[in-house]
Order: sequence, then structure tokens, then C-alpha cells
Amino acid sequence: MNLLSQRVALLVLLFAVAGCATVNDAKETVGGWFGGGDNTLAVSDKKTVNDGSASLLKYAATLRVSKYVDQRKVSDPHYLGQVTVKVVGMSGNDLIMDQDIATLVSGAIKKRFDAEGFQVMEGSSASNALFEVSGVVKELTLNVKNRDEIFIAFETTLKEVSTGKVVWAGLVTEKNDRFAGVSGNNKDDVMNYLNRELRVASAKTVEAISASLMAVHPELFNLTPGTKPVKGVTVYVAPTLAKPAPMQNYGVQQSDNEVGASTYRPHASETAGLLLVNTNPPRARVYLDGVYYGLSPLHLEMEPGIHAISVKQSGYKMVTEKVSVRRGDNTEMELNLER
Repeated sequence: MNLLSQRVALLVLLFAVAGCATVNDAKETVGGWFGGGDNTLAVSDKKTVNDGSASLLKYAATLRVSKYVDQRKVSDPHYLGQVTVKVVGMSGNDLIMDQDIATLVSGAIKKRFDAEGFQVMEGSSASNALFEVSGVVKELTLNVKNRDEIFIAFETTLKEVSTGKVVWAGLVTEKNDRFAGVSGNNKDDVMNYLNRELRVASAKTVEAISASLMAVHPELFNLTPGTKPVKGVTVYVAPTLAKPAPMQNYGVQQSDNEVGASTYRPHASETAGLLLVNTNPPRARVYLDGVYYGLSPLHLEMEPGIHAISVKQSGYKMVTEKVSVRRGDNTEMELNLER
């Protein structure tokens, strides 16, 4: 065999070895790894040692995570997407998980809550949890092509176990694409891309839920309560933080003998500003930073800073604006809704 033939044979052998990689060749991540020379995404069952990403300080907030429900419009719950370009170590056109997508999402959510300091309870101890997390997978698709595209959308609901009350509910979305580079994709590249985007989506969810829980149960966190908007999260249910004024009592002098009417009036102070929200027509639903506060007109004590205000009413277009609230000052807004 001449030198050229030997080199060709060596290259063929190297590509054959690369295409037969086993699960032992891959790294353990949120989603798992691509195993074998096919398009199956295998998820590890091994337990990992705390690498510093998980919080060592656990809050008093305990929760259990129920398995999410897959509501994607696909016949195979393991289906992830299409492969239309050559990927080293993979073959075939369908990208398939070795476990169902709902289990993958549920696992990512559990890991994120644990990393943020929540006590995630499983097995027999799950019945003692204070809160329950459940959800629905609306979309999770990864298409591998010239520009890889991923789209993740899932709804999450947090309830108090003792009362069944919904504390938070919302839709989290993550949509992204990337160019694999001049050298093309390989199994590890695709795996890492999937896991990175799952971590982003689960982090959005946990960040939004944490803010709401801190508002209604600050004793479980020993932190200053508050909420803030999270990009990519559409909030359905969240606690009301401000103190709306009882509008029917404005301008009325309350006698000493009157009982039951509140005497509290929202006002600007050294630590807060007063926001007055008026709409035309009145009795529109008012949302501040994604949190529902009530019907207009409203007088609200707010923390200083920039806030996003939205007003909605049936039959009218939603109006959204930014407002700056200053400490010790009154800020008035007049919002006109159009059909």
C-alpha cells in the first residue's frame, strides 16, 4: 500500500471512530448528551456533585415540581426537531430525545429552583412542601440547519399547597438562532446549544416566581420584598403590592361615629412616590410592571424609579407607557384608550 493510500485509510478510520461515539464520551448537562451515531438525545440519570452553581444556602420556601404536560402539536413526545445539514456523529433527519420533552423541561425547572436556594422536595417528603409548581409545554423545537433555530415556550403555575391559591402563573418564551461556524455542527455543539437555551428559559421562570414569592412571603427569604419585570415572561397572576385608595371616600369628611370606612390615603413620602392613574374611559384594568393593581382611577404608592404601565379595557386597544416615579412627588398620568 503506498503512502497516499495509507493516509486515506487513516482518515476513514478516524471518521468512523467519531461517528460511533458513546454516551460515555459526552459531558453531563441539563439536557444530557447526544449518544451514538444516530440522532437520539440521551439524558443522564447520574447525580452530579455540587459544582458551585447550586446555592448552598437554602431558603425556608419549600416546593415540589409536578411533571409538566406536553401540549405540542406533535405525535411523538420525544420529538425535538429536524436535521437538514450534515452533523458530525449524527445521521437521519429527525432529532429525537430518549426521554419525553415534558420530563426534560420539568428536570430543568427543578435544577434551577435548587440552584437558586429553594428546597425542592421529592418522594415522600413532597407532601410537606409549601408550594407546588406545575406547567404546560407549549413549544420546544430545535431545528439543525444552516442557522440552528430553537423555540421554547411553556406556561408555569405556582400554587399554595394548603389552599390551592394561585400565587403566580405566566408564560415563558425563549427564541434564538445561531450560525454553527465554518467548520459545521457536531453532536456536542447541538447538545450544548439545547442545554444553554433550556437554562435561559428556566432561569426566567424561577426569577419571576421568586420575585412574587418574596412579595407575599418575605419571611421565607429574609429579603426585601418586591417584583420586577423579566424579559420574555408574560405574567398572568401576581400579588398586588401597592395600596389603592378607596375612591368613594375622597373629598368626604368622615365623622367620628362612622365605622368601617378606611381612613388610609396613599401619599408621597421620603421613601415612595404617589402615582395617580386616570383613563378615558374610566374603569380600565391597570397593570404596573406586569402586575395587576385594579381599575382606574387609581392612586398608588410606588417605589421610585421607571415603571411600565399598561391599561386594558374590553373593546379598546391596550395602551402601554413608561412612567418615572420620584420619591416625595406626585406623578399623574392621563391615558386615552382608542377602539
